[in-house]
This record gives sequence, C-alpha cells and structure tokens, in this order.
Amino acid sequence: MLITNHVLSGAVIGAVAPDVRQAAALGFLSHFVLDGLPHFGVDDEHLLKVAVPDGLVGLAAIALVARATPRDRLLPVLAGIFGACLPDLDKPGRVFFDRSPFPAWFDAVHARIQDEEVHRFTVELASAAVFSGALRALLPRRPRSRRAAADPTRPAATAT
Repeated sequence: MLITNHVLSGAVIGAVAPDVRQAAALGFLSHFVLDGLPHFGVDDEHLLKVAVPDGLVGLAAIALVARATPRDRLLPVLAGIFGACLPDLDKPGRVFFDRSPFPAWFDAVHARIQDEEVHRFTVELASAAVFSGALRALLPRRPRSRRAAADPTRPAATAT
C-alpha cells in the first residue's frame, strides 16, 4: 500500500481512537491489515520512482490533516499516522543506510503478507478516496480564529 494511504488510514484511526497510545497501536496494526489486502506495488528497480512522489504526497497529506484537525484531537491523529507508517521505515533504511531498522524476522513477516501487483493502482486511488471521505466526516471543521473572524477585510468563509 502506498504510504499516503497509510497516512490517511492512520489519521482516520487517530480521529476515533480514545487516546494517543491506542491510536499509535491501532495505526501500527492497520498497516499490516492494509498490506495484506491486494494492492499496488512495483519491483525494486522502480521503487524510488513511485516512493519519492508518494512520500511527498504523504507529507503534504500529513500537513493538511494536521491543519484540519481540531487541537484536542491532533495528538491522537498524529499518533495514528505515526503508527500506521512506522513499519515502512525499512524502505528508507535500506536505501540510505543499507539496512532495515527492524529485526530480520519482522521484515520477513512484513514482506510475506504483501499482495502487490503493478496493475492495482486503482485500488490505491479508491482507498485514498475512502480514507479522505472518512476523515472529512470524522473531523469537525476547526473554528475560525477570533482574529480572522474580527477582520472585516477577510472574505467570509463559504459553506460547502
């Protein structure tokens, strides 16, 4: 599964988790559930051509989710994202340090559960749409700041 979808699913988990620890733990477990589903994947030769743009989109998604999340839910949402993305640290670990930060047995289990095929990119797009829709429904809009509300030169926010 693309890291962007792990980011989005972790955010959904964090939005509903009762606390930070549970958000991180459930996000971590969700990683393996998603990786066990049939999803998009490429061989090692093409990995960076997909991973770099996906990583940048994932970082942008984190920023957007953090900005949209009410302050009282921000830590659980970020913890869910952290937990959901953590198992994929093996990939940058191998690229930059020539080794995974995890024990060999962990990497073996993680690799064994993958069901990847290059023709399944639509699965990634559909997953992103579902997770994004769930986030939109779960996270109430942040109230406008008093300063922005008091500024008569700012245009009023429009309802969507």
